[in-house]
Amino acid sequence: MAAPVMPKRLPNHAILDEESLKISRLRTSQGFYNLAPKELFWQARYRYLRDHGYLLRPRYSPEWKPSWVGTNLDPLFCEDSILLLDYQVMDATRTTTQELVAIKSFVRQGQEEEVAQFFASKRDPQNHCVRIHEILPDPFDPGLGLMVMPYLRPCNNPEFATIGDVVEFVDQTLEGLVFMHQHNIAHRDVAAANIMMDAQSLYPNGHHPIRLGYTPDALYPVSALPRAGRNIRYYYIDFGLTSWFSPGSSTYVVGDVGRAEVPELSDTVPYDAFKVDIYALGNVYFKEFESKYKNTDFLEPLIELMKRERPQERPTAEQALQEWQKKRATLNESLFRWRLVPKSEQGIERVVNDTVAVAWEGIYHLKKLVR
Repeated sequence: MAAPVMPKRLPNHAILDEESLKISRLRTSQGFYNLAPKELFWQARYRYLRDHGYLLRPRYSPEWKPSWVGTNLDPLFCEDSILLLDYQVMDATRTTTQELVAIKSFVRQGQEEEVAQFFASKRDPQNHCVRIHEILPDPFDPGLGLMVMPYLRPCNNPEFATIGDVVEFVDQTLEGLVFMHQHNIAHRDVAAANIMMDAQSLYPNGHHPIRLGYTPDALYPVSALPRAGRNIRYYYIDFGLTSWFSPGSSTYVVGDVGRAEVPELSDTVPYDAFKVDIYALGNVYFKEFESKYKNTDFLEPLIELMKRERPQERPTAEQALQEWQKKRATLNESLFRWRLVPKSEQGIERVVNDTVAVAWEGIYHLKKLVR
């Protein structure tokens, strides 16, 4: 006979004292933890999505009752108290595989659906556009669709840690931009927020899809494994502003759109959509690496080239990749394991961190010798 499964012991921080419990009960009775108005959109689609094989978290069930009611649990550490951050995107579990997915509500006009499905159909290692599992019609609004994708994590959460992390990111994002442009598609909203990663290998036991720094049950802090030596793949997402050009047609567009501070954006003066992508990706490299770290100077020539004020002086995506590959070939691979040094880091802190880094480098070489 199998031994009974013992319930997991709750951490002390999840238990309220008498005074805090009174406040919690009052807040709950006043609706403090109720679904936000925009969350009701997803609650209304709970059964429809369940019937199509996608299970939303308990909070969005029409029968939901707060799990902490009648207990001394702190709602902040109850998974079903956690609100959505981006109301356009909902996480769910694919019931056939238990895979975590993201479901995006989008307007079915323009090129977003067509572009997303086109890229999803391309099985090419150079394709770094998010895969699409399927697109469901919205059950209530014929003008909306529900796009089901793999669940991905922000590309910069956790933060990049080593030179090799940066090199791999630049490799993949430039490769992905070349792929898009080769198919006559300009993204037009390239930004760190629109580059995500498959981080499953960093969190083998998972993490909460909204409260990213916690376990799936939202009770315990969780730390990522290092990116180095793990299969991290980066993806471009959000094709709501993309332009798909016919072969040989003009690539000039108008519209002050996207998140990047590109100098030529205009509602009236046409500009080259592909050159905007180049500037915007260079700006990602600048903001995420050059402006933050002391030892990413190897990126400076590429960033300067991609962020030139005059669009005609910027490279194409293919040219930028070629320039990067030439620079990359000059880098010693032993450099890839070295940690990134924040510009904000103080002297004594740097000495300590560098000492730890040297120790780990010694362990790395010792392991190679033992093998």
